[in-house]
Amino acid sequence: MSTTNDIRAAFLDYFAANGHQIVPSSSLVPRNDPTLLFTNAGMVQFKNVFTGQETRPYSRATTAQKVVRAGGKHNDLDNVGYTARHHTFFEMMGNFSFGDYFKADAIEFAWTLITRNFGLPRGRLLATVYADDEEAADLWRKVAGLPDERIIRIGTADNFWRMGDTGPCGPCSEIFFDHGPDVPGGPPGSPDEDGDRFVEIWNLVFMQFFEDPPGVRSPLPRPSIDTGMGLERFAAIMQGKRDNYDTDTMRALILASAEATGQDPDGPFRASHRVVADHLRSTSFLIADGVLPSKDGRGYVLRRIMRRAMRHLHMMGTRETVFHRLVPALVRQMGAAYPELVQAEALIRETMRGEEERFKAMLDRGLALLADETARLGDGQPLPGDVAFKLYDTFGFPLDLTQDALRGSSHDVDVTGFDRAMQVQRERARAAWSGSGDSATETVWFEARDRFGASEFLGYATEQADAEIQAIVTDGRSVTEAPAGTEIALLLNQTPFYGESGGQVGDTGLITAPGLRIAVTDTQKRLGDLMVHYGTVVEGTVRVGQAVTATVDHDRRSAIRAHHSATHLLHEALRRRLGAHVTQKGSLNAPDRLRFDISQPRPLTPEEIADVEAEVNARIRENSPVVTRPMSQEEAVAQGAMALFGEKYGDEVRVVFMGAPEDDRPAWSIELCGGTHVNRTGDIGLFRITSEAGVSAGIRRIEAVTGKSAEQAAVATEQRLGQMAAMLRVSAAEAPERLAVILDERKVMERQISDLQRKLASGGSDGAQAETINGIGFVARDVGDLPARELKPLADSLRQQVGSGVVALVSTAEGKGSVVVAVTSDLTDRLDAVELVRLASAAMGGKGGGGRRDMAQAGGPDIARSEAALAAVRGAVAAAA
Repeated sequence: MSTTNDIRAAFLDYFAANGHQIVPSSSLVPRNDPTLLFTNAGMVQFKNVFTGQETRPYSRATTAQKVVRAGGKHNDLDNVGYTARHHTFFEMMGNFSFGDYFKADAIEFAWTLITRNFGLPRGRLLATVYADDEEAADLWRKVAGLPDERIIRIGTADNFWRMGDTGPCGPCSEIFFDHGPDVPGGPPGSPDEDGDRFVEIWNLVFMQFFEDPPGVRSPLPRPSIDTGMGLERFAAIMQGKRDNYDTDTMRALILASAEATGQDPDGPFRASHRVVADHLRSTSFLIADGVLPSKDGRGYVLRRIMRRAMRHLHMMGTRETVFHRLVPALVRQMGAAYPELVQAEALIRETMRGEEERFKAMLDRGLALLADETARLGDGQPLPGDVAFKLYDTFGFPLDLTQDALRGSSHDVDVTGFDRAMQVQRERARAAWSGSGDSATETVWFEARDRFGASEFLGYATEQADAEIQAIVTDGRSVTEAPAGTEIALLLNQTPFYGESGGQVGDTGLITAPGLRIAVTDTQKRLGDLMVHYGTVVEGTVRVGQAVTATVDHDRRSAIRAHHSATHLLHEALRRRLGAHVTQKGSLNAPDRLRFDISQPRPLTPEEIADVEAEVNARIRENSPVVTRPMSQEEAVAQGAMALFGEKYGDEVRVVFMGAPEDDRPAWSIELCGGTHVNRTGDIGLFRITSEAGVSAGIRRIEAVTGKSAEQAAVATEQRLGQMAAMLRVSAAEAPERLAVILDERKVMERQISDLQRKLASGGSDGAQAETINGIGFVARDVGDLPARELKPLADSLRQQVGSGVVALVSTAEGKGSVVVAVTSDLTDRLDAVELVRLASAAMGGKGGGGRRDMAQAGGPDIARSEAALAAVRGAVAAAA
């Protein structure tokens, strides 16, 4: 028996031997087709090659492509587990020609492989061709020797493939295997074609036309080939099975489910085991490709798949979390072919476990409510829509899960009533919304949110993705198109652009299409989960519904995530150095710097700053992986995680782990954060604190730089040090000591100068040369550039020398007028120094003044009137005498 892994390898090796490049499977999240929820065929990653928008270094390719069909028009979810060949996840093997070979070689390759290499009996094979494709029919006769009765002409769209309403298209030819007359069912095209006797195993698409406009076709200059063979379906045939779930890979997963639940794999829960086995694969591969459970978009489809599997596990009697325990069985089966499963195994298990814990907490209550409500219904009566909505809104039951739970009963769900209840909730939320910013513009986004749902953010995994324009807003109103030169705000169905939140600034970059170029200058979050791109149409006209490519400015994003990641390390280093009272109070993560506000009652000492900086750089040199995991808030807190300022968290959170594990902690730093981060701490490069200051009572602000900005700061500091050393005429190493000597010498000279200035101001050896005004001694001096701080000591000295009298001094140092008046104690009952100094200040254009009756000081801006100030004091003394 050929195993599934053997079949896959043999298929790829065969085409590699025939000049095809083996191309790894692309992600389940399509990067180059915004119309797809998930990758649903092998040709998706080559779409732009077929249209001519992209070139590859090869003209022939072969793949084993991961495929998910569980949303949109390709949705097999409801049938999975109850039929022989429906899956949410499967592998599509294929070979492709990009203008190289065409029909003859494609048919030759396929026929040789399945009959000679895989040994399928020729007599049990037949082919279909499009009704008008005589060339293909003739080739099946010549190459395969098929008689006319085993070449079936199909005239419907099933045998004519289109990439879209316009674009490449062409007829198909399908190869079928006949299980024999003892199996019910008729050949393709017959009334009984849905039976199990004839099974399609391979579809060959002959791209030979270009359709534009619809219905008008012209021949392609370089016809191409796109084929697809479902591995699970082909493996069943090769292993002598009629049911995909009886193949070796699927059977191994079913047995793992049986062992975990204690239920017979072929007993009454046979369908449940099949559901679990299939959903285990789609869940694991989606998580490995970066999809996480959420309330919208791809994450919501993943959650539906997960919860459907978990409900079937619950039906089989499990009360503990079981789903995540099945991951090792899947890794054993498929990890060699898909190493991303091995790399992401820990994330897959953690995500499953957390989701199952949350779901189990609601499941019992939800199922009890469902049982109570169905018990009240008459035979065949549908479950009311408002009840189904309550299950969805309160207990997290997607509509299809409720429908699945009712499968086998006589009840269905009133879907119209469910939709009505959903609309009522939306209207209630809108009525309660208070808005923010420009209300008209916000209303536009609220309408877009109702219509399109949340934006699908791809930026954790990629910086470029294809997307579709959903809404264009200019001047606060929604428009269908905008020409070059228009400032616009755009909404895309999916985007790699990060919207500003949690301190991380929004991304910038380009949105392009043939003939279109939009410069994105900012990205903001609106209504919590809409990523709105702000920018200008540089070239062309942008239209709603247009397919575009969104590209983030890589260098800027890299610098931002380095600064953002550094804040996590900085936060932890501060708490360890200063204490657990340190918590984040605000942050800014920009491409050129970071700003981090913390609760801290006093300034950091230079030694503390140096210690923190050294600790962060030690973690950077450690170059440990930066791991992000989804979990509940309770789980995150239990592991020691800290919430970041400015973030709003739901039931599920992203937890970022940085630094090597220590003691009982899984990482050195653990924080809740929805931002983008480096892959390893070493990617931060270098960390330097540039300043530390207070911003308000009990709040200190640290500013720092990383990477290139840190290098530039270090170079600038080195240059300044070199300049200072050159000025001091010493080496850079000797500069601090030399500067200390100069500063000490300066202090000595300043004291000497100050002493000389006071002596000169006091009249030198002549002492206080006082004049007498009606018996009162009076000393009045304009002391010029004597510093204002020296006025009081000098006035006190002159007052002692004069014995009895008044001293008035004016300084004009540094262009500022300062006045001091001193009165000896025997005269304070007649003269008030405060009143005198205010008169002097007023004469110089100043106001006020203060002090005591024996000593007061004031200022005045008009230094040219210093003598007038002294004259004002002199006049007051004369009047008092």
